[in-house]
Amino acid sequence: MPAATQPSTHASVPMLDFARQYGLLREELLTAITTVCDSQRFVGGPQIDQFERAAASVCGVPHAAGCASGTDALWLALAAAGVEPGDKVVTTPFSFFATASAILRAGATPVFADIDPLSFNLSMAAAGEAAAKQGAKAILPVHLYGQCAEIGLTDLGAMRDGLILIEDAAQAFGAEFCGKPSGSLGHAAAFSFYPTKNLSAMGEAGLVTTASAAMHDRVKSLRAHGMKVRYFHDEVGWNARMDTLQAAVLEVKLRHLAAGNARRRELAARYDRLFTAAGLVGSTIAEGLVLPWTDPRATHVFHQYVIRAPRRNDLRNALTTEGIGSEIYYPLCLHQQKALLPLGYRTGDFPHAERAAAEVLALPMYPELREDEQDIVVDAIRRFYV
Repeated sequence: MPAATQPSTHASVPMLDFARQYGLLREELLTAITTVCDSQRFVGGPQIDQFERAAASVCGVPHAAGCASGTDALWLALAAAGVEPGDKVVTTPFSFFATASAILRAGATPVFADIDPLSFNLSMAAAGEAAAKQGAKAILPVHLYGQCAEIGLTDLGAMRDGLILIEDAAQAFGAEFCGKPSGSLGHAAAFSFYPTKNLSAMGEAGLVTTASAAMHDRVKSLRAHGMKVRYFHDEVGWNARMDTLQAAVLEVKLRHLAAGNARRRELAARYDRLFTAAGLVGSTIAEGLVLPWTDPRATHVFHQYVIRAPRRNDLRNALTTEGIGSEIYYPLCLHQQKALLPLGYRTGDFPHAERAAAEVLALPMYPELREDEQDIVVDAIRRFYV
């Protein structure tokens, strides 16, 4: 029987374990939640303002507005920046569906450009070419897997005057590029606090950050049905408010985020060492296996630790058999999704993105992951290829 299909003698290694973080923060979280419950201020309580101020400080901007989800944050950021029906927005085809659906929700059209094969992020060169060719109004790069895309405001002037930059920073709270935090690199940024994120809510929540007071005011209006004064509606918005319980949870977790992100970097470096020591890097044992690449200008927060894996699907099946969690982010590019076929793209249009979709595999990565569990993961991958 091949080694890859032998029953495992190891304990399982979960892809993610919410209970571990909760166990460490339980008392702080319950105290914060109890405070909200005692106040009965479940919508618009003081915890909203407190979290927004703390988050804005971490992101290095004067303004942050909480909202109901990361998807809402993307739409709010686009709309507040002035993206309107008929506009075109350049983005990556290698991302979660919300990146494209938020553009469509704003009434605009997604224009895809290929990724950089090292970082998996939107290629600045490809984005600039697409923006110029299509007459795009905005660029929406995604800071995929916890590493900032290299596009900054200084680059936008070289592409085209007046081009809007909105960061999809859903996976990158606490990341930096050239010493600047995610959330401060563009005209506005959108964050997600889905429970799997580095900074996670106990449910759905999101955030928009910006240096513009005017954009901030518009986000706050749009998230509350276009209201600035109660029951007086200046425009058609949406109910996209963050609830107070989530703000209270996020304020607690934000205090621990820097330490958690630092631990993720330590674990990523240890994965690198283990793979190298196992002979899986730069050898014929697993020819084609590639470890994550970190831009030297970036501070990576490793929302995911993602390898390129030969025979990816077979490897994932083998890991599952051994009780080891893994995930594919993402198995099908956006331009290939059934819902987006009317945009007119075809398979083959974005070869770097399509190759990534066929090869990427995310391994267990969270601050509470134990080193012996990392050993189990890497050993299982070594045995698969041997």
